[in-house]
Amino acid sequence: MPSMVDLYPFTRRSFLGGIAASVTLVALHPYAARAAANQAHLRLMETTDIHVNVMPYDYYADKPNDTMGLARTASLIDSIRAEAGNSMLIDNGDFLQGNPMGDYMAYQKGMKPGDVHPVIKAMNALGYDCGTLGNHEFNYGLEFMFNTLAGAQFPFVCSNLTKGQLAADPKQDPLYFKPYHIIEKQIRDGSGATSPIKVGFIGFVPPQIMLWDAKNLDGKAQTRDILQAARAWVPQMKEDGADIVIALSHSGIDGHGESEGMENASLYLAGVEGIDAIFTGHQHLVFPGPKDFDDVPGADAVKGTLLGKPAVMAGFWGSHMGLIDLLLEKDGSSWKIVDFTCEARPIYHRDDKRKVVADTADKPEVVASIAAEHQATLDYVRTPVGKSSAPLYSYFALVADDPSVQIVSLAQTWYIEQMLKDGPHKDMPVLSAAAPFKAGGRGGADYFTDVPAGDIAIKNVADLYLYPNTIQAVAITGEQVKNWLEMSAGIFNTIAPDAKDAPLINTDFPSYNFDVIDGVTYQIDLTKPPRFDKDGKAVNPNSSRIVNLQFAGKAIDPGQTFVVATNNYRAGGGGKFPEIGADKVVFVGPDTNRDIVVRYIVDQGTINPSADGNWSLAPIPGASVVFETGPRARDYLKDFKAAKIEEAGDGADGFARFRLTL
Repeated sequence: MPSMVDLYPFTRRSFLGGIAASVTLVALHPYAARAAANQAHLRLMETTDIHVNVMPYDYYADKPNDTMGLARTASLIDSIRAEAGNSMLIDNGDFLQGNPMGDYMAYQKGMKPGDVHPVIKAMNALGYDCGTLGNHEFNYGLEFMFNTLAGAQFPFVCSNLTKGQLAADPKQDPLYFKPYHIIEKQIRDGSGATSPIKVGFIGFVPPQIMLWDAKNLDGKAQTRDILQAARAWVPQMKEDGADIVIALSHSGIDGHGESEGMENASLYLAGVEGIDAIFTGHQHLVFPGPKDFDDVPGADAVKGTLLGKPAVMAGFWGSHMGLIDLLLEKDGSSWKIVDFTCEARPIYHRDDKRKVVADTADKPEVVASIAAEHQATLDYVRTPVGKSSAPLYSYFALVADDPSVQIVSLAQTWYIEQMLKDGPHKDMPVLSAAAPFKAGGRGGADYFTDVPAGDIAIKNVADLYLYPNTIQAVAITGEQVKNWLEMSAGIFNTIAPDAKDAPLINTDFPSYNFDVIDGVTYQIDLTKPPRFDKDGKAVNPNSSRIVNLQFAGKAIDPGQTFVVATNNYRAGGGGKFPEIGADKVVFVGPDTNRDIVVRYIVDQGTINPSADGNWSLAPIPGASVVFETGPRARDYLKDFKAAKIEEAGDGADGFARFRLTL
């Protein structure tokens, strides 16, 4: 028998013409090599959270990027298919929105019946077997989504999205999609003979789409709890003859206990009897793999199991391809899983100098399939709309008032003041809430806004405001303004008065929930524990991190009413900010926040995006903290005066570390 080393595929690095290349030597997977006459190897592959990133190209920076692109993942898919005779490919959702190509298709070109969306063209070229929906499929409305999906040459499944009211029995729900799809596939066993297997795929979308995309879904759809849907439909799949059941769960991994309507339900989905394997997504993380899920009870981040069942989460933007290898054994007339391995295989790595090195090349068929749309997107994003007298960057957005957030707040305030000037709220002061969307974190060391002074194009505005949110405004009291800021301040760790180089940022807190409210001034006292956790629960209800909160130079009146400009996500309750929800909304606009920024820049001609310093971290004499940001932050450090920051070496995964003296 050959050794395991001989059987596993491996990659050998070589240099061709001075360019690093990866030569994949294809060999049989151990399951295929050792399968007995009644056994077979089945390889299941996943892409997830592509977000229209078909090309390895960053449209915001207008340059190639080797960390992304379905065209690169496609080459992995080809090589992995070649390693196994029996394989299937699925997509786990969030493919329709997320970069300027998605916006170009939605807002400029449009999707008429019969058109084929570029991301669907790419998927068709790769031969997907099945797909499910993510929450971002709904961002452009149901008609756009259905017109897009009509071009797919493979089915989509979703078991918890209904056309209206929920039925008493989940199996009676009026669904938009088939809840599951069973594919009968001929597979070759260890003897070389072929026989059929029925593989069932069931799909799930986060129930929170009814909150996040209320403007597109109110009165048109409803969602059911993921686990309720699974417990209803999986037994039916088995009755319909599915030998194995695969969950396509656009839902992450959360080990804090099962609750109805939970957003990240994949761990508990694994506990549903009859489900054999789970593909997860939504969180833009990697499983199995180091660090992301090490502390989740029931999740084995080394083996790749949730409650003992095989599971994979394949990163985002095509960064990884999820892989579950199953060794199947025939049990009478059906098949069962007797062994498995799980892997999230990357498309790039960082060398010893932390430089990104591509591990795969583009698949020419995928690149060719969207060449016209790629060029049209480039033309679209390069259209200038105005000028900036200073650079816009977000490298320090989590530690000091920031120009990239400032310009969004200025635009929102400008717009809402015009909209409310003749209405019942005309005499209320207008504040504006905005957050840094590109601030590193899970997006990586290059995931920052960086726009030089000079012409501002649409690509730059899209870089400032990533999402197609629409403008809304809420009316709240001064006390609620303070609680809003207390929630935002949860992004910081608690810092001891004598701390030396303590980690500043709570990496579990997403930067898009770090709202800065413009129009008031305040400081954040990090010696106090956070009042709220990242889910809006009051964990330290008597703590007060927000100090010196003032409006118009005076302590804010807790009872005064303010109008706060924000987006539909936050105004509808997204992020679980205390007391912020649909009942507080006083204005719903038809315009996207991004378009409002464009209009503001056009109106101003030339903008001066300097931050006004309306917030800061309260001094802690003698204390210092460290944080990680993009290495290009060094280029701006000499001109940065908002805080005492100095370099502190290299961080992990290509980041740079800085020290902040408090």
